[in-house]
Amino acid sequence: MENIIYIALVICSYLAGSIPFGLLFTKAAGLGDIRNIGSGNIGATNVMRTGNKKLALATLFCDAVKGVVVIIIAKQIDAPGEIVSLCGLFAVLGHVFPVWLKFKGGKGVATTLAVYLALYLPLGIFACIAWLAAFYISRISSFSSISSIILANTVSIIMGGDGLFFVTLIITVIVVYKHKENIERLMSGKEKSFTKT
Repeated sequence: MENIIYIALVICSYLAGSIPFGLLFTKAAGLGDIRNIGSGNIGATNVMRTGNKKLALATLFCDAVKGVVVIIIAKQIDAPGEIVSLCGLFAVLGHVFPVWLKFKGGKGVATTLAVYLALYLPLGIFACIAWLAAFYISRISSFSSISSIILANTVSIIMGGDGLFFVTLIITVIVVYKHKENIERLMSGKEKSFTKT
């Protein structure tokens, strides 16, 4: 019976992660399909390109929360650490490969950072600080995202426990892959930055 509950929990984690808040919010606001704007991504950074900061913040918040809720539920029912970690992983997978959008979703950074905070607070804090530091230096969201996720994966080797490194490694590979076009632009110096105001 417990195994069935755990399997259901992991599936629910994927389904929760796959809710495309950026797309839903922009359509509800009459801004059209976010996939036809800017980078075509459904995440908060691209929502920001619509000029609506409130929608971008709402997207960021909801993309983060959907990764945290499933982990809290898993911990509340005393699921094994490995199952809790899998819930976090599948929440990220849902965001990146949502079944509702033919498996073409966001880049998973906000959801990943939230998942790390919920899985293991020190790792999450480190990843968030790494993102902020990289963004302060570069003013480039993609560079900050890639750097923080890779650094978090490296640090997770030291922290270990409950399949943490295994989960962060998979997430790192996925996030870096989703940023492949950004990496090409970074290498050619063509990646856009947020100007200081």
